[in-house]
Amino acid sequence: MDRLLSMEVFVKTVEMGSLSAAADAMQMSSQLVGKHVRLLEQQLGVQLLNRTTRRQHLTEIGGAYYERAKNILAEVEAAQSLAEEVRATPVGKLRISAPVSFGIHALTAKLSTYMAQYPEVAVELSITNRKVDLIDEGFDAVFRVGTLSDSGLIARNLKPYKLLLCASPLYLAKHQPLSHPRDLQHHQCLGFLHTELRTHWTFQSPEGEITVPVTGQFMSDSGEALLAAALQHQGIMLQPAELVKKAIAQGHLIQLLPDFPVPSRPMHLLYAPDRRMTPKLRSFISFVLAHFGPEAP
Repeated sequence: MDRLLSMEVFVKTVEMGSLSAAADAMQMSSQLVGKHVRLLEQQLGVQLLNRTTRRQHLTEIGGAYYERAKNILAEVEAAQSLAEEVRATPVGKLRISAPVSFGIHALTAKLSTYMAQYPEVAVELSITNRKVDLIDEGFDAVFRVGTLSDSGLIARNLKPYKLLLCASPLYLAKHQPLSHPRDLQHHQCLGFLHTELRTHWTFQSPEGEITVPVTGQFMSDSGEALLAAALQHQGIMLQPAELVKKAIAQGHLIQLLPDFPVPSRPMHLLYAPDRRMTPKLRSFISFVLAHFGPEAP
């Protein structure tokens, strides 16, 4: 006989209070229920139930075994549910949060492909540079740029976040030549209010990292606002590649100091640890890794 089934019969017998009641609940004969219990006792070499013609009660070892068996059966049920979820079609509302520039210029364009692949998933995307609380604010997953704190969340590595230094041709024609990061101290620099990019920009060089102080007449907490200012010849900007690459390709901006690249910033997809992950979240994680993961094209 199946030991797992015998264990299930035993647990049901304890919970129902008698062999006959367990037989009715499991649609078995009382004789077969009794046979399962006896077989389990023989396999274990202990008596689990003291049985009389009128009543039954657990032995001491029977009580301990009942608790363990109940937990084992619950784990088996959870594992079966997990397998069913893996096979299930992703469905429901998926709430995600992403930084503004990445969310608008990289993620949104890919989400149409995801939603076409999973038409029963409704995506709710929050675009913000604020550090949201995944648990308290009810997000399924969040994208985060920069060094992670120990939050207890699961983090999946994505491609590093690349920043480019650029300015308009007209601005460059009207100001001093720029050949080294230290020359930025003589220029209008468009500061980003959310990070250290407000006051200091760091570059890589043959001598190691160089951090230079920057100042300017205009700052903003929006990369799009800084882009607009740069296109109006107001200064030099340091922002994500996704934000500026189109303007560079069209000749509206010129990439500066290519021999002094800006160190890439780490980027992760975060989600809560969950023993029973939903199909919609699992499908989204796989999709993100395929398009933005370290090995993505």
